[in-house]
Amino acid sequence: MPTILCLASYFKGGLFLEECKRLGCHTILVTTQKLEHEAWPRHAIDEFFMLPAPNLARQPDITHAIAYLMRERAIDRIVALDDYDVETAGDLREHFRLPGLGASASRFFRDKLAMRIRAQEMSVPVPAFTSVFHYPTVSDYLARTAGPWLLKPRSEASAMGIKKIHHPDELWRALEELGDRQSYFLLEQFVAGDVFHVDSVVWDGAVVFAAAHRYGLPPMTVYHGGGVFASSTVARGSEIEASLLAINRQVIAAMGLWRGVTHAEFIRSDADEQLNFLEIAARVGGAGIDQLVEHASNVNPWVEWARLTVADVRGEAYALPPLRHDYAGLIVSLARQEWPDTSAYNDAELVWRLQKRHHVGFIVASSDYERVQGLVSNYAGRVAYDFSASAPPLERPPA
Repeated sequence: MPTILCLASYFKGGLFLEECKRLGCHTILVTTQKLEHEAWPRHAIDEFFMLPAPNLARQPDITHAIAYLMRERAIDRIVALDDYDVETAGDLREHFRLPGLGASASRFFRDKLAMRIRAQEMSVPVPAFTSVFHYPTVSDYLARTAGPWLLKPRSEASAMGIKKIHHPDELWRALEELGDRQSYFLLEQFVAGDVFHVDSVVWDGAVVFAAAHRYGLPPMTVYHGGGVFASSTVARGSEIEASLLAINRQVIAAMGLWRGVTHAEFIRSDADEQLNFLEIAARVGGAGIDQLVEHASNVNPWVEWARLTVADVRGEAYALPPLRHDYAGLIVSLARQEWPDTSAYNDAELVWRLQKRHHVGFIVASSDYERVQGLVSNYAGRVAYDFSASAPPLERPPA
């Protein structure tokens, strides 16, 4: 019986755990005490361990904890369910000599500077960037690269902690405020344009499934300015779909993932229409993106990640489920109401509703691209009026 140990610094990954259990695995969840009472699928968890730290990255505590568990358990795989656990899982695999992304390889899926340098080395287009280690190099970058610029944390998730810089003086003040933390940031040219995400399943180094979607607004705009988060399937067979799938394959090959799932983001510049790589994660996209992908394609990334992980342990072949080629659109927002009444949203194409306190969310699906686009536009406007609330952006994840 395969034993799968999952790390989760945030509440997510229930479908992964359920599928592992359905496939006959012994499942272990290691999380934090603050997440003890979340709605985990406890029927699918054989052993549940909680650590007192705010996340699981504290060393040597996490290594000692896993080593203690391994005295009595033969663990086959360690899986990071959340972005913040990717590097921790890499360190643990390295320490315990387990298969999967090791410490250095995991940085390509977590450290924005590492992934940009690697992409550039492999001829993948990226926005002009620089590290902020060496001040003369930064000064030279500012002199030859038109602003505005983005000062980005190298290892935060989503748009957390990003600052838009309009003048060099702003940058030097921001770096001074960061003090000893400044080496954990990078500087990148701001590119205006449409932002896309491609969610993939990778087996034996090949992208066996990929779904391309376009955000309604760039995630950074929603995160810092509020508004409705939306995403919808790009037109199948279109030039932009072909370009996205091609650059996505190029990025995954450059980063060296052998087996797993990815969530990658790209921007198409308004100035020259070139696609640029923004970032890639070795995990499932958040905010309901797994459900978006599933309703368009019949592939849920959480479920397939579990299936391929178990197949890998057992030395079996992996195959996708039968595919569907529909279109889907996702709309999510913070809500003023504790439990919003969404009964007025009742179109036949509505296939999913988010059930979460102070949130509202929907997925619509159809074989008709234009119908989905129309519904996403309509729902986004209605949600903004009926429910939307905003919260100040976080500079760092909550403790």
